[in-house]
Parts: sequence; structure tokens; C-alpha cells
Amino acid sequence: MNFSGKLFWAVFLGLLFLNHGYLEAGESDTRLEFTPRLQRAYFEIQKLRLDKAHTLLDQERSQNPDNGALIYLDNYADMYYLLISEDKAAFDRLSEKEDSRLDALTRLPENSPFQRLLRAEVRLHWAFAKLKFGSEVSACWDIIKAYKLLEENRRKFPTFVPTFKSLGLLHVLIGSVPEQYTWVTKVLGLTGDIEGGLRELNLVQAKDPFFRQEAQLIDLLLHAYTLQLSTAQIMELKAMPASQPDNLLLHFFATSVLMKEGRSEEALMILNKAPRTSDYIPFPFLDYLRAEILLQKGQYDQAYTYYDRFQRDFRGFNFLKDSYFKQFLCRWLTNRNEEAKALIGRVVKVGKTITESDQYAEKFAETYRAGQVKDEQKVLFEARYASDGGYLQEAEQALGNYSETSFSETSNKAEFNYRRGRILQKMGQSTQSLPYFERSIVLTQNTNLYFGPSSALQMGYIYKRQSNKPQAIASFKKAMSYKKHEYKNSIDNKARAALSELGA
Repeated sequence: MNFSGKLFWAVFLGLLFLNHGYLEAGESDTRLEFTPRLQRAYFEIQKLRLDKAHTLLDQERSQNPDNGALIYLDNYADMYYLLISEDKAAFDRLSEKEDSRLDALTRLPENSPFQRLLRAEVRLHWAFAKLKFGSEVSACWDIIKAYKLLEENRRKFPTFVPTFKSLGLLHVLIGSVPEQYTWVTKVLGLTGDIEGGLRELNLVQAKDPFFRQEAQLIDLLLHAYTLQLSTAQIMELKAMPASQPDNLLLHFFATSVLMKEGRSEEALMILNKAPRTSDYIPFPFLDYLRAEILLQKGQYDQAYTYYDRFQRDFRGFNFLKDSYFKQFLCRWLTNRNEEAKALIGRVVKVGKTITESDQYAEKFAETYRAGQVKDEQKVLFEARYASDGGYLQEAEQALGNYSETSFSETSNKAEFNYRRGRILQKMGQSTQSLPYFERSIVLTQNTNLYFGPSSALQMGYIYKRQSNKPQAIASFKKAMSYKKHEYKNSIDNKARAALSELGA
């Protein structure tokens, strides 16, 4: 299965906030105890203060080396480091510990529901690390085995509510798997159920005070990246960093999701308050996020500088192609074409094409170098990024008096209609946006352009909000009918999730 970049972050972030403080609340045994020191270590890991966490873990290890909770927390800290640093040498070295850690957890008491729960969590941690490093087949097997462990735990301990935290997460994610992969999940015995998974998360929130916050966070993430966020959830999201000002991960989480929601100015305010002292793990991706916001604002020289900082400090491989592509845009959109040309040549030489952003960057670079990109596209890029960030007046102003006839290429005509539709939709003029989306769909028939399926997806959301179920279903199915385009996985995931919500 090829998990999209956005879906990966949804799953990854969901697990990062799992709080196993519940283990200390009475159901532990002498071989598995979350002592006060280990609880402090856990929260230091969450805050991305890994050095301090390792100190606490080593102190505990010196006094109680057989405590099974150490295994889980060691693995937890390793996952954070690998996902943020993308350190390939460390991944190769640390991944060798997966089996021994799982074996050690297997030796915990069979009659404890935590034995299977922690084994499942360790497998999920490694699944997300492997997905980040491109080892998809091995990652999928870890996800399958984690699912089986959680289902077994549910059967053996049906009243053990913590099981439903991660099981609910997996039920929602499996339920939103693109249609072309559903036969795989059935063969492997994986049952997806979006509504059921959300009910399981709600059960944890209602019945388990220890895991209530974690279930709320997972629910929030699933709505942000697979379903849709409500106004109340967005308010909850914005309040999170203020509640823990020393938590770098919460600042990253809120910044990323608000940007995804087209609220980049609010995201920038949170990013500005993110703690980044030497106490925290280096996190160059935050410079990338700042660069993205500056690009959306049309502050191209400043954006270029922050993309440069990201490239200088980052030792990983994801978003490198995209960052050079964005630097190209910073020069190309200000008519410094010779500098832009040199930058686009870097795109094909760096990084990997795991994320959809990097895939798009490489495809664009190839198209540009083949002489198939025209200057008429500049205004479309300007409007695109302004709209993505929620700078709608600027986006509308960029398109100004342009119309479909202003563009010579069919692909640019299709994009113009899609961009105009999205701007109107975001400005609350959904009915007026529909003709533009419909026109984009017509212009992209029998092509691999993503504007058509994206238009169909947005039309589905509009009809869904209008309670026009037949039209919504037809639009979501239309979005999934396109065979190949850059964002097929993410669009198909969202369309399938919406259809599941509609009972279709």
C-alpha cells in the first residue's frame, strides 16, 4: 500500500501523543511499572526534549533494569528521533532492535492486557518509521500484526478500554483505504469502519480519564487529515500550544494542521512561539513551514532564505525536492529566470519521491526542463499559494481580470477554473464556485491533471454540506474515478472517507 504523505502525518502524529500514564494507575505488575521518573521521561519525549528523557531512562535502568516500561519508552524516543531527523544510519542501526524489544515484551505476563497493547504500539512505531524511510512492505506487515494484537486484546479483555484508542485509529484509517486496496485489507482480515472507529475513540474519551486527552487528539487528527474539522475542533486545536508553552511538538502539530486548514496567519503566530533552544531536538522542518507561509504571503525573498536554512540544517531526504522547487518559484515569480533555471536543476538531484510534494516537484522540474512551462502559469502559482494559506483577498487580486481565455494551454485553463472555484468556496460562496469546478472537470477529461479530481472532491463536500446526498455521492465517486494523478492517494482517501460517512 502506498500511504500518502498527509495520511502518514495523520497516523504519525496520532501515535506521538499516546500517553501511557494509565499503566501506573493500578493494573501494572512488578515487571511493568510506569514509575514517576518514567512518567517524567515520557512527557519529556513528548516535548521533544530527548536528551533529558534519556537521562531519566538511564537513571531508572540503573535501579530497575527489568522494568518492561523501559522497553516501550526506549522505542518511543527512537521513533521521535527517526521521524524528525530522518537519520538513515540511525534507522539502520535502531531497526535491528525491533525484534528483541518485541520478544522482551512478549515475556511479560500473558494475563495482562498491557502485554499485547505495548507490543502493538511498538509495531506501530516501527511501521511509521519504516513508512518515512520508504520501507512500505515491512511497515504494512507491522501494521497488520499490530491490528491483530489489538483485536486479540479486545476479545480477551473486552472491558479494557485503552485497547480502543489505537484500534479505533486503525479502524478509521483502514476504512479510508483507497478502493483499489480494499481487496487487500479483506484478504488480510483487516476490518475498516470509520464511524465505528470514531465511536471507539469517543468511548475512550467518555470512559477512561487517563486516555481521554489522547483519544481527543487522535480524533482531531483523523478529522484534519482524513475527514473534516469542525469549527469547535479548530478552536480546540488553537488552544493546545498555549496550554503547554514548553511543548515543541504541540506547536508543530498546531502549526501544521492550521496551515493545512488554510489558516497560515494563525499558524505563523503559533510557530513564532515554538521553543527551539538547545534543550530540544533539532527540528529544521519548522524552517520549512515558515518558508511555506512566507511563500503564501508573497514574501519571496524571505521565503527563499528559510528554505535555504532548511536545506542547510536538514540531514534527511523528504521535502528536499519540494524546497528547491519552491526556491525556483521564489526566483521565477520575481522574473529572475536565470537563477530559477539553476534551481530547478537541483530538484532532480536531491532527496526522494516518497511524499506527494516531492513527486510533484520532480514532475514539474521535468516538464520545465522540457520547455513545456509557460510564463502564463506564474499568476496561477501566485493565486494557488495565497489561496492555500488563506490569503484570499491576495489570491483573488492575483487573478484580477483574468479569465479562461487569458490562457493558451488547456491545462492552464483547467487550473484557472479550479483556482477560481477554490477561492470562491473558501470565501463562503460555494454555490458560485460550482460552475468553475464543473468546467475544470470538463477540461481535464482523459488527462492526468489533478484539477479534475480535486474539483470533484470539493463539489462533493459542498453538496454534502447542502444535504444533497445523491450529488455528493456522485461527486466523491467521480473524484475517485481518475486513474493517475499526483494526489490520487490523498484525494481517494478523503473521498472514500466521505462516502463511508454518507453510508455509500
